Amino acid sequence: MEQLKVDLCIIGAGSAGLSAAAGAAQMGASVVLIEGGQMGGDCLNTGCVPSKALLAAAKRAHAMEMGAALGVSTTGPVVDFAAVKDHVARTIATIAPMDSQERFEGMGVRVIRDWGRFVARDRVQAGEVEVTARRFVIATGSRPRIPKVPGIETVDVLTNETIFDLRTRPEHLIVLGGGPIGIEMAQAHRRLGSAVTVIEAARALGAEDEAPAAMLIAQLRAEGVTILEGAQAARIFPAEDGGDAGQIVVETSDGLVTGSHLLVATGREVVLDSLGLDAGGVAHDARGIRVDASLRSLTNRRVFAAGDAAGGLMFTHVAGYHAGVIVRRAMFGLPARAGTAHIPRVTYTDPELAHVGLTEAEARRRHGAAIEVFEVGFEHNDRAVAEGRATGMARVIVLRGRPVGATILGPGAGELIGIWALALSARLKMSAIAGMVLPYPTLSEINKRLASAYFSPRLFNSPAVRRVVEAVQRWLP
Repeated sequence: MEQLKVDLCIIGAGSAGLSAAAGAAQMGASVVLIEGGQMGGDCLNTGCVPSKALLAAAKRAHAMEMGAALGVSTTGPVVDFAAVKDHVARTIATIAPMDSQERFEGMGVRVIRDWGRFVARDRVQAGEVEVTARRFVIATGSRPRIPKVPGIETVDVLTNETIFDLRTRPEHLIVLGGGPIGIEMAQAHRRLGSAVTVIEAARALGAEDEAPAAMLIAQLRAEGVTILEGAQAARIFPAEDGGDAGQIVVETSDGLVTGSHLLVATGREVVLDSLGLDAGGVAHDARGIRVDASLRSLTNRRVFAAGDAAGGLMFTHVAGYHAGVIVRRAMFGLPARAGTAHIPRVTYTDPELAHVGLTEAEARRRHGAAIEVFEVGFEHNDRAVAEGRATGMARVIVLRGRPVGATILGPGAGELIGIWALALSARLKMSAIAGMVLPYPTLSEINKRLASAYFSPRLFNSPAVRRVVEAVQRWLP
């Protein structure tokens, strides 16, 4: 058994683990990175990267169908589904070198391609290597959670880990779950030629502000996606032999739904099994490792958790953020803490739905009548109108002159939300947004228009302002 003694041992080579390894190694720490699966984790191989590549192809197909509105006639797209998947594979292959074993070994990281497990509070074993470390990071990510619907084990189930392997377009894709993953995949497959039905037990995109989420759901329905809300899946079974041979039936409170493929997108669960956490003295529950605000284990001070394993928000950018917090804490002993108030999220449909901070409902529960909500539609954004993409809206929630939440539904919303993420992170006032000078015409003007919506009634409907202006005008030469 090979024995290693290092400063930092990281289990998991996804976004959090890779970011932590790169940061620590480049600062001079000795680092071991353990990964039994694919380098790059879920994001590169089965999550963010392939899904956005698929959505990009679907967006191009849809654009060809919508050209007539701008005076460009087309005969419609011809979708080669296998070629679309080739594009997805090429995208992964192009990005993969940044996450590769070779790149990290070039930084001085010892990469062990095996499954790691704790054998003591200060030791982890991976294959024939035993690692003793001053600090450990658990960054094992998450996997799709399969719901306990009667009969689900009798049919072939797709998840984000398998759907990108399909080379033949689904005739009718049933999507179980109306969250971001389910809605993204529903629109992508509909635009690529599949019939799609989404089954959601509550409200589709239920974590988002209701008004913009409803606008997005209406857009998907207009494109031909069937979305059943408040429909609980009661039973799943294969269709009988005959005309429906090979089909899958989902029995819901709204009736039977028959399709050719079933995608389960009902949430994710952290991957902690086989880690020997009890031997490592690491407390955990179904949500993840039990950690404090600095992402340090409550029961083993050598151990940190990052990304999905930390039991909080499950986003790639959060994993990278966690890695930065841990590197500051573990390498420099700085009192770094992980927050959530400034973390944005995006549903990458077309139009995109982006959010940061509190939703209106959350803000009202927390601050009551003290909040103000301002909203502007993209039909008032000249760039969006010129491009025929004026569907959507932007809204900001303000508390005593500072934004505490923002939602944007519209073209490029994932990019446009950045200014509000900065505002929340730096505790900027609305005056900082209003003071920006932006090029015309741009989509980003929607954000300045929101700031104007906040200041306009204070300036133009204020008797005090009118009295000041009148007084100044009397004295000006």
